Amino acid sequence: MKKTIVRSVSTAALLSTVFAGSAYASTYTVQKGDTLSKIASKYQTTVPQIKDLNGLTSDMIYVNQTLKVSNADEPIQPEVTAPAPTSTSDYVVISGDYLGKIAKQFNTTVSELKSLNGLTSDMIYAGQTLKVSVVVTTPVTPPPVETPTTPPADTSATSVYTVVSGDTLSKIGLQFKMSVQDLKNLNSLKSDMIYVGQKLTVSGQAAVTPPTPEAPVTPTGEFATAFINAAQSVMGVPYAWGGSSLQGFDCSGFIYYTANQAGKKIGRYSAEGYYSRTFYVDQPQPGDLVFFENTYKKGISHVGIYIGANQFIHADEKKGVSIANLSNPYYTAHFDGFKRFY
Repeated sequence: MKKTIVRSVSTAALLSTVFAGSAYASTYTVQKGDTLSKIASKYQTTVPQIKDLNGLTSDMIYVNQTLKVSNADEPIQPEVTAPAPTSTSDYVVISGDYLGKIAKQFNTTVSELKSLNGLTSDMIYAGQTLKVSVVVTTPVTPPPVETPTTPPADTSATSVYTVVSGDTLSKIGLQFKMSVQDLKNLNSLKSDMIYVGQKLTVSGQAAVTPPTPEAPVTPTGEFATAFINAAQSVMGVPYAWGGSSLQGFDCSGFIYYTANQAGKKIGRYSAEGYYSRTFYVDQPQPGDLVFFENTYKKGISHVGIYIGANQFIHADEKKGVSIANLSNPYYTAHFDGFKRFY
């Protein structure tokens, strides 16, 4: 007679058998475009529960972050939904923009914008090109409808616009209903830099009354005034590679000497060093720094002090400490931007 052997099976083993092969997880790795509410919906839970499980004090999450979505022994079958296909597009920052405003405009988050563009801070500047995520939708082709043919707008008519203080290409483009790229193509511009008094060809007539030219800008702030006074006091000092004294200056030595004379205690750095210790401004004031790139080497390679009226003081290799104009083709070609000490 054969004996029947009965083995006891634990509850845990039964659950393991029941859920074997099913796709569930107690943790989730955050993907690009995720939010707590989106993850909560996917795993049939709530935002407060996820925050409680992970000790979160805010709704902020980041890509590749691992989140608990359930207790370790509590399997959850995620709700699988096909994500909407996304693509990226370029957006040119205009005056008045900030990351929160741009994120809202493109239905994204500040964190995603910073991640997509490799930004380590929230600082942006006018003319900067940012990548933004856009949802790719499949257009539905409507049935053909006979409509009267409207001739295209006549863009052959052009006029000349004179740049005034405070102008940017985006501001002028808005005024004449043109894109920045159209303005650059029409005027053969290789960068977004323009200067007061410059003549630009624009399409048609202005959509709004152009602003009245502003009076010449004077230094604002105690440091800016002292900075420019110190720079002007050493006019004519000869150029010396690596020099940072009255015996001779190179461009960065000139900044080091005059900034310290003006009361700002700062170390002796290269032009690139001062570049990393300043932030961009789209409406420069006298006393700001102006940087140039790809002069004698690749990258940021020259720096001067902006004094207004499209002029700056710098240590010139041939003339020593002297005043130059940004409308000079050489400086226009190598211009990077205006920046200000933190």
